[in-house]
Amino acid sequence: MFRLASQIEAILYLKGQPLDLAVIAECAGCDRDAAETAMIELMDDYTHRDSALEVVETPQGYTLQLRASFQALIEKMIPPEIGTGALRTLAAIAIKGSISQTDLVELRGSGAYQHVQELVEVGFVRKRRQHGSRSSLLQVTDKFHRTYELNDLPIPQLATIASETTDEIDGVDFTTKSA
Repeated sequence: MFRLASQIEAILYLKGQPLDLAVIAECAGCDRDAAETAMIELMDDYTHRDSALEVVETPQGYTLQLRASFQALIEKMIPPEIGTGALRTLAAIAIKGSISQTDLVELRGSGAYQHVQELVEVGFVRKRRQHGSRSSLLQVTDKFHRTYELNDLPIPQLATIASETTDEIDGVDFTTKSA
């Protein structure tokens, strides 16, 4: 039989969200006092453990979470959330291979300026000034390929798609101007 603290650890892990002590006790099949004692034991265990995880009490309840010192790892490993418009703009840049910002704005509308800025900030798009032109050249970065795991996408297929002049590729209309 597992100790109650281990059961509570499993409950916190499986639920993946802060839980009130009453809910924890109900899930563990024990009374509130026993759950509280086991919770203190579990928190103490994590305090003395060399672990990336910790058990903390928040205003919403107790939770098993990654220690704050690993925040940089979270930002590196979990893709940032970007809006639908920016995601469509990113798809257009990826499909075209490289595209001038002027051509992208013609394709996606003036909202593309903000999308490009957002995509550069999160590291998915590289923006380079073109010689002899006022427009910048846009390309996806290695971070984009690592995040979306498209490194194995056949390059000839991208070249074929990039040479198409239509604004609709595989049923996706890139002229949509939604943000």
